[in-house]
Amino acid sequence: MNDPQYIKDSCQKVGAALTEKQVKQFYRYYELLTEWNQVMNLTAITEYEEVILKHFVDSIALIQVQDMTKPKTIIDVGTGAGFPGIPLKIVCPQLKVTLLDSLNKRVKFLSQVITELELEGIEAIHGRAEDMAHKAEYREQYEISISRAVANLASLSEYCIPYVKMGGYFISYKSGNIGEEVQRAQKAIQILGGKIEVVKEFTLPDSDIVRSFVIVRKEKNTGKKYPRKAGTPAKNPIS
Repeated sequence: MNDPQYIKDSCQKVGAALTEKQVKQFYRYYELLTEWNQVMNLTAITEYEEVILKHFVDSIALIQVQDMTKPKTIIDVGTGAGFPGIPLKIVCPQLKVTLLDSLNKRVKFLSQVITELELEGIEAIHGRAEDMAHKAEYREQYEISISRAVANLASLSEYCIPYVKMGGYFISYKSGNIGEEVQRAQKAIQILGGKIEVVKEFTLPDSDIVRSFVIVRKEKNTGKKYPRKAGTPAKNPIS
């Protein structure tokens, strides 16, 4: 039997003191994730303690480096199974969150999670990051754009920075040694209107898994040509 107390204890280690309601929400999220994963590919990680650590705790670790106590508008680009957007919404209910994914099946899963967890002020939308960023209702409308997607930082910046309003932030979740990747992405980030403010490295609790947050501040508006048409940022990153 999976122990809900493990969720509470694990989240506490990154500074999130969960209420019983939040523990129940995380537990139900885990159940839905594993149920839906049997019929569609949401995650390769399904073992209870691994999901808590590598998905839930990893997602909410952002609260250690970014103030999430005030209401903020956030878009999670390429959210997949809802990481990091849904865990952040659970621990910081005051956030207004948009989950964006290009696969409609995943958006249906996310909508089910939102309904069952009774989350408010959060929506899941279907579309490609390159297309949605040209729509007025999303472009430069968010205080924070976040992504745990595995694309390289230059491509990811082109997907994410156009959503950020002036003075806001794009925050990329990264793993492994990223020094060279960050260097290569500097020019793209500058062209897109951003500037790397800091790279914060941390280790997931009770593990040797090293993660990093690349925190980019939006200093000027993104040129209208960006993001380029679907597929181009991945095939031909700005350099």
